[in-house]
Amino acid sequence: MVQGTSSNVGKSVLAAAFCRIFYQEGYKVCPFKAQNMALNSFITTSGGEMGRAQVVQAQAAGVEPEVRMNPILLKPTGHTGSQIVIMGKAQGTMSARDYHGEYQRQTWPIVQEALHVLLEENEVVIIEGAGSPAEVNLKQNDIVNMRVALEGQVPVLLVADIDRGGALASVVGTLELVEPEERAMVRGIILNKFRGDIALLQPALDFLEEKTGIPVVGVVPYFDHFRIPEEDSVVLEERGMDSTLFPQNCLDIAVIRLPYLSNFTDFDPLMDEPDVTLRYVKNIEEWGNPDLVIVPGSKNTLADLRFLWESGLGEKLQAYWKEESPLIGICGGYQMLGRVVRDPLHTESDLEEIKGLGILPIETEFALEKHTVQSRGTVIADALFLQKCKGEAIQGYEIHMGRSSSEGAPLFEIQGQDTLYGDGVQAGSALGTYLHGLFDNDALRTALIEWLWERRGEKRALTRSPSQAAIREQAFNELAELVRNSVDLKKIRKIMGLESEWSM
Repeated sequence: MVQGTSSNVGKSVLAAAFCRIFYQEGYKVCPFKAQNMALNSFITTSGGEMGRAQVVQAQAAGVEPEVRMNPILLKPTGHTGSQIVIMGKAQGTMSARDYHGEYQRQTWPIVQEALHVLLEENEVVIIEGAGSPAEVNLKQNDIVNMRVALEGQVPVLLVADIDRGGALASVVGTLELVEPEERAMVRGIILNKFRGDIALLQPALDFLEEKTGIPVVGVVPYFDHFRIPEEDSVVLEERGMDSTLFPQNCLDIAVIRLPYLSNFTDFDPLMDEPDVTLRYVKNIEEWGNPDLVIVPGSKNTLADLRFLWESGLGEKLQAYWKEESPLIGICGGYQMLGRVVRDPLHTESDLEEIKGLGILPIETEFALEKHTVQSRGTVIADALFLQKCKGEAIQGYEIHMGRSSSEGAPLFEIQGQDTLYGDGVQAGSALGTYLHGLFDNDALRTALIEWLWERRGEKRALTRSPSQAAIREQAFNELAELVRNSVDLKKIRKIMGLESEWSM
């Protein structure tokens, strides 16, 4: 089990690394995280919703994602409330105070069952904790950190982020604050995101081992030459770049940084393109002169639509579209580009209705039942860049509670489970769709980028876009190699009870 001294220390990425390492060694591996709080989610083949981090870890382990790997998902809808998703199905919205009590205690048997089934079915299970195990105000109802370790009798590696400073104190402090039986589960320490000469760090490593009696089993260097999909929106703060600093030989794609932005991993494939720079825009001062603007998904569409109006970005988007500049809305962004969004049952917000941007000819009303489906289909429209990929197969997934009625012809013909239907609509230079993962489709993404270059009056220098599947596999293998060379795998295997067969 990988636990951290705090959030954003790199637990998810290290868990993915260990999933790939043991997958490469021939084990049947899967990930597990009892409870995840994230706005980045994914839909499985069975239509269940789960956290994106466990999907990435499952891909690293070479297995199909399933909801038992993340039985409880919390999707924040505001500062104090979240939508509760249990075993892939939305259960409604609840305040943090109501959830962290009797309701959370009632979810423990669900966690237990999922954990033990995965332990039974797999040779290696890589478990991720959440935040810190030393949050004394939350420990009474813990279902994701030390309670999981004790339930499965799983050894824990404690991870600290040495890049942010205070790592030694955070390790020692965490171990001081957990209970003795919990401390006994911690069998190794990993310092993550290290920059510099490791020889200069040795006195700190010696101190940690002497102070805690627990071995330091790895120092993992900071890396940015390859990228593993992130789950925490903290990483977006690093992507709000100044467009004036961009090289002239790159397209400038701007994504609106909504307060409740969800599924920002939709745009990772665009970041992988060598002739594209992608940035996040929070206000009109950061607008610049983009080649394309994307309004992304949202976990609170009405509140984020209100943000667009109040920040002036709503009028900016309207003016941008009236100039016939390219604009794409994804899921919640698609709804916001329409004429109106209604939430009469208050499924996401206290607001009942708010005027949309009036760009796309759709109206949206929220319902109690969430539409979650993996989708496959075909491009059937020939508007804008879609003319370059008409007839091509596409795939993605849908997660939305809104139902939209449209006056326009659909962009895609979608096969979702047992239903055939149209998705998306176009008006002028704007289009919208419910499909997450749209840009993972190589042919569609290539068509978009070629079209954007043509709008500049230039021909794209590259002949083809990189394959997303190939990029992902290469990144997993590079991550595994980096971590393999940075930790004492022999010691970790011994901690896991695997060393006996490796020492034969």
